[in-house]
Amino acid sequence: MRRLRDLGVAAMATLVLTTGGAWAQGQTAPLTSPEVHGDGRITFRVKAPNAQQVFVSRAGAERLPMTRDDQGTWTATTAALPPDIYQYTFNVDGVGLVDPLNGWVAPNLLNMSSMVRVAGPTSGADALPWDLADVPRGRLHRHFYKSARIGDHRDYFVYTPPGYDPRGKQRYPVLYLLHGFSDDASGWTSVGQAHVILDNLIAARKVVPMLVVMTLGYGAPEIVTRGARAPQLRQKNMEGYRDALLAEVMPAIERDYSTDPRRLRRAIAGLSMGGAESLFVGLNAIDRFAWIGAFSAGGLGEPSALPQVFPALTAAEGARLKLLWIACGTEDGLIAANRQVRAFLTERGVPHEGVETPGAHTWLVWRRNLATFAPMLFR
Repeated sequence: MRRLRDLGVAAMATLVLTTGGAWAQGQTAPLTSPEVHGDGRITFRVKAPNAQQVFVSRAGAERLPMTRDDQGTWTATTAALPPDIYQYTFNVDGVGLVDPLNGWVAPNLLNMSSMVRVAGPTSGADALPWDLADVPRGRLHRHFYKSARIGDHRDYFVYTPPGYDPRGKQRYPVLYLLHGFSDDASGWTSVGQAHVILDNLIAARKVVPMLVVMTLGYGAPEIVTRGARAPQLRQKNMEGYRDALLAEVMPAIERDYSTDPRRLRRAIAGLSMGGAESLFVGLNAIDRFAWIGAFSAGGLGEPSALPQVFPALTAAEGARLKLLWIACGTEDGLIAANRQVRAFLTERGVPHEGVETPGAHTWLVWRRNLATFAPMLFR
């Protein structure tokens, strides 16, 4: 996985050097990209004098064709967009590229993208939970360890809320928050802005102060390069993740941080692959987790396989949960699979809350999922 990341960084560096050189050879003024206008429109620019066709692709939206000027600069401007954080890439003659003029990049083990913010109000009813506001800030801690269960070196992040004192008497509940396929352990902070969301909601007294543990979600690291379609590899990945979480990460968290280890003070949630892992781990360990969330879950297999995935799940076991929350965007390709999971739970008599919102398989949906889910926890 480190090799994939290094190749992506090297490619981005090459693009930056190429674009900088283009200006030195005669560009009349340095290019700006992206340029956010006051009405919410975004103008993208990229120097590609020899290209035949260039598009800008924004996550969850149709790609937008770009037009070329006489200096080889391609430009496109969106319609007015509501305040939010948007991911995008350029497609130059069929090759996907990050924006070489934009240093804000979403890390990903397979496909990096650039990010841009359309700013909105930082206070009041229209403020977004992931916009920086003048509130007390928590801290992010990064830990590295050698996993005996997986056999690799890996990391995890821990968010501690404002006012957290490791020597104090207060014991905090913990949310284990999982990323999706091809993301790394930083996905929920670098792209999802989870720490900002928690800071803002805690300041607004909408969320119980909690620790958030963001782990590396690969129980079978080879799944990143081999793909997640093979059922046996998906199962190995989920089982390996479960073993590392329960036997390695959770004991370390409860040793190193002031946590409340009761199941009623422990939650697990995730997006996409991480949503499937949250269901797999949480619903098979109700003695450890009382709160479970899945955002656009994918990777549990066909509906006929669900009884084998959750062999001990009964109505009585499900009744022990404080919350089982399953959300998905209506334009998401996984909406049918999520409905099938909910139908299975209904058939088993397991109480749950199903939520469908507008949106595709993007962080535009998952940030909102977290901002909705977190306030329900530990009440």
